[in-house]
Amino acid sequence: MNANPRSRRVRLIVNGKVASNEALRIAVVGQREVGHCIEVRVTWEKGDAQRFASEAGEVDLLIAAGGDGTLNEVVHGLMGLPRKARPVFGLVPLGTANDFATGCGIPRDPETALALCLQGKAVPIDVGKANEHWFLNVASAGFGAEVTATTSPELKRLLGPAAYTVMGTILAMNLHHYHGTLILPGREISGGGPVAIVGNGRQTGGSFQVAPRALIDDGLLDVLVVRHIPATAALTAARELQQLSPDGEYISYWQTPWAEVHSEETIPVNLDGEPVRFSSVRYEAVPKAIQLVVPPDCPLLSATAK
Repeated sequence: MNANPRSRRVRLIVNGKVASNEALRIAVVGQREVGHCIEVRVTWEKGDAQRFASEAGEVDLLIAAGGDGTLNEVVHGLMGLPRKARPVFGLVPLGTANDFATGCGIPRDPETALALCLQGKAVPIDVGKANEHWFLNVASAGFGAEVTATTSPELKRLLGPAAYTVMGTILAMNLHHYHGTLILPGREISGGGPVAIVGNGRQTGGSFQVAPRALIDDGLLDVLVVRHIPATAALTAARELQQLSPDGEYISYWQTPWAEVHSEETIPVNLDGEPVRFSSVRYEAVPKAIQLVVPPDCPLLSATAK
């Protein structure tokens, strides 16, 4: 990144729902006063963030201010550009959950986060792909996707991340089990269960660790599968959750460059907050697809992972 702020082209994409955030406005003004040339684009409707990102081929630094949904749109726009034309990417987390940004250790304070974007170091990170869709954080299939899809914006605004716990408790009373086949390199598993998680990042639903070994620069996706757990097997399942073995009876965990799911019915899938549905899907990691500005001690990087 060019050391002279005046010579860098910076575009800030702001989700229209948070455009009135006073702290963000103050942060932008402050950075302009010290010489950074920041062009601001505010979204009005769904698809705007993706379009603004897809038009950023001449930009040096693209910053997204919003939640996980805004992040997902911007990633789609970036991945539509040729690899060499993709600008460096930065995040100012202003959503409800901010799962990916939180997992990376990106500050929630707009002033601090914006300063990091403009002054921090960019590193190459992986992007997840689900058929023709992209995700940066987590693809949640089955029960997890239902929780996100059925949690209303009003409930999220009222309760924040706790809204997901509320909806999860309600839906858990009547879990639906999806049946099909999971294919991994050298392995094929048939069966069913309420939850499957494919993680590039580690957490979803407002801080729930669903892929605790995931790294964003290892070229791998972390796959967590939870099968039906009878009440009599709760202790066994708890041990398996701690061990995260690929051969668990109720909970299994794999790290893989790709995975395929073929289901007997259409399954709801949530990609970084965006709902889709698949009956057959191939997940894969696209290694080092974008350059992301993260803190130097980002816990999701191979060099700093604990």
